[in-house]
Amino acid sequence: VQLQASGGGVVRAGGSLTLSCAASGGTFSNYAVGWFRQAPGKEREFVAAISWSGGSTYYADSVKGRFTISRDNAKKTVYLQMNSLKLEDTAVYYCGADKTGFGSTWHAGYDYWGQGTQVTVSS
Repeated sequence: VQLQASGGGVVRAGGSLTLSCAASGGTFSNYAVGWFRQAPGKEREFVAAISWSGGSTYYADSVKGRFTISRDNAKKTVYLQMNSLKLEDTAVYYCGADKTGFGSTWHAGYDYWGQGTQVTVSS
């Protein structure tokens, strides 16, 4: 499966952005999808994940209550709605697909990755 992340940009602190992860090839509805981010000089960190059915979602403590992950299997797309953005949310955001269907907070648990989209939060 191929993944294409989009929707990044520059936003003021307190603002909102919605990222999309569009899939092609494979049977998208079988895969869990996770969002990770990587800031300059830092390791890639888990942000959120959603199971194959959408019935289970997981969030990092740093984004809980501010970010919402959802999916539309008919459109083969997973979304990450990001509200109340903070300066520390600035990073390249990547989406990954996990063929187990359950999702993981561990980046090595994902089998396919998109190319990343830059999110910059300004003061």
